[in-house]
Amino acid sequence: MATGLKRVLEDLGSTVLGAAALPDEGHTEVTGVHIYDPLDELLVAPGGLLLGVGVEGERRIAELLGELGERGAAGLVVKSLGVPGPALRERVRETGVALLGLTRAASWAQLAALLRSLLSEGEVGDTESEADLFAVANAVCALLDAPVTIEDRSSRVLAYSVRQEEADEFRVETILGRQVPERFVRLYEEMGFFRRLYQSREPLHLDVDGMLPRVAIAVRAGDEILGSLWAAVREPLSEQRKAAFSDAAKIVALHLLRQRAGADAQRRLRTDLLATVLAGGEQAAEAAARLDLATNRVCVLAAQLSGPAEGQNARAESERQRFCDALALHVGAIHPRAAAALVGGVAYAVLPLTGSRSRARQVAEDFLARVGGRHSANIGIGRLAGSITEIALSRADADRALRVLQARGTSGTAVDFRDVHFESLLLQLGDLAARQDQPPSGPYERLARHDREHGSDLMPTLAAYLEAFGNINEAAAAVQVHPNTFRYRLRRLCEIAGLDLGDHDARLAMMLQLKMYGSKS
Repeated sequence: MATGLKRVLEDLGSTVLGAAALPDEGHTEVTGVHIYDPLDELLVAPGGLLLGVGVEGERRIAELLGELGERGAAGLVVKSLGVPGPALRERVRETGVALLGLTRAASWAQLAALLRSLLSEGEVGDTESEADLFAVANAVCALLDAPVTIEDRSSRVLAYSVRQEEADEFRVETILGRQVPERFVRLYEEMGFFRRLYQSREPLHLDVDGMLPRVAIAVRAGDEILGSLWAAVREPLSEQRKAAFSDAAKIVALHLLRQRAGADAQRRLRTDLLATVLAGGEQAAEAAARLDLATNRVCVLAAQLSGPAEGQNARAESERQRFCDALALHVGAIHPRAAAALVGGVAYAVLPLTGSRSRARQVAEDFLARVGGRHSANIGIGRLAGSITEIALSRADADRALRVLQARGTSGTAVDFRDVHFESLLLQLGDLAARQDQPPSGPYERLARHDREHGSDLMPTLAAYLEAFGNINEAAAAVQVHPNTFRYRLRRLCEIAGLDLGDHDARLAMMLQLKMYGSKS
């Protein structure tokens, strides 16, 4: 993807690269970076930027500008050029090739890494994106002469430079865990450092007892905070290095945006494909093949967060996605042909089973135990699917099992659909009655109406009686009244509702309606 030369100069900043002379046309597009080799043929693509390593003298620079002009190149970079004379400026105008100067403090390797990261912005799905981010960290390390880390908003280490051993033991601990230790995150929050960091557009110095000083700057895209850039330093940065640090944060921001775009595109694709598999139909087999998903002896897990993350705001959506990412990592470690995606607020996983069905429950319970400190959730487990056409049935089972757990108000529970089959049927029966506009009637409706109109508690009395299988003493204790009082209420509710508790069909009907509609209707 081409990037304008003006954009390159703005984003790299004057601490790395400067414009010695520009052609009259200011909209030159840069398509790539090339290294000059005096012993080889000059191969530069149209729009290419040539790094003139070792190129010196106005005569040789003028010759190269002519050769580059013939090839439609965008520019030539030479080191420590100074102010070009009139002849070179005229040569730039003639050839249309920009002449740029690399500052003496910067290296060619740094410039190449920064340019390639900048020019790759927008290339969705780049498999080398993480390696590129490490290259950027190394370039910044060389500019500042200090080990560097790039971190996200959660203080997770996305990339780090070489020379980390020159920092302190706490930085080494951070690198090994790819996460700033929780005790330091809390300390920085208590100090108000994160608040000041994300409000400032300049590097901030941080001194903590027993630790090498740090310099940090927020990495932002407009007003959005993407993360932060950190350097372990032995002395405050000079003004020149502060400027270089600020310029580097812009490059990191571009890279993180590109990385996020790639991850989002891949995630959307996997979500669409897995949703197609779960729905069944003509396209399911093709979608499964594209996912390299196992379709024989698999079962579907339906996992959903409970509690605050059930909302519809951006924070809740981000929490759900992190939860799903954790599930994908968990099942992927168990079987290479498993898959997981977030579909409609539920994290679904298709899990191949090589052993007994009990393995699915073990996997689900292990996952809930692992994430229990961060996420409160439930998991429904579907039937064992023997083919691609049965995966949709397994998904429906898992959904029903999950719904039963939600209706119970439980959390941190995994359940097989077979263990809650009857409860799920009652929920479906309630859905059918609601869709067909069939409200409760008969003795149940009469008793519920009496409770609403008179503020009585006859419905809970009936529920306690049925749940105790007619044991008066046990039922009375459940509603905390004297057995004689309970007997009176029982006779009274039978009169009001026209209910014969000696009829087992009538008892069954009331028990089903209590399960469907509850005892507080």
